Amino acid sequence: MSSAETIVIAVGLPGSGKSTYFSKLGVNPISSDAIRLQLADDESDQTIHGRVFATVRYLLKQRLDLHRPITYIDATNLTPKERRPYLKIARERNCRMEALYFDVPLEICKARNAARGRQVPDAAMDQMSKKLIAPTTTEGFDHVEVVR
Repeated sequence: MSSAETIVIAVGLPGSGKSTYFSKLGVNPISSDAIRLQLADDESDQTIHGRVFATVRYLLKQRLDLHRPITYIDATNLTPKERRPYLKIARERNCRMEALYFDVPLEICKARNAARGRQVPDAAMDQMSKKLIAPTTTEGFDHVEVVR
């Protein structure tokens, strides 16, 4: 690979530990929640979904243009369809593409979610859990690491 850049996306339910993992790693991911907060003063505002993810992709491209070695994306990224834009950018930019799959049982995610200030409704958690498809190398990732 001619490029040294790597894109690493988190995949997991709310409460699976994505943001905590990045915090412990000491990195500053591009976070869909942080962008919601920046754009709408509310990190739970789901009405601006399109703008949020257009901004995530814009920031990712800016970091790649600056040749940042690793860019982390902190969002749920539950389905291959949601992950496809990042895989496309990685292909176009000749970047390495990795996924961190937070394989955490729904019950644990719900318990962690209940203990947070900003909570995702249980019904939404159930719906998201049904949508979740684990990332694979056949989907296009160079590497998938499972985090439990």
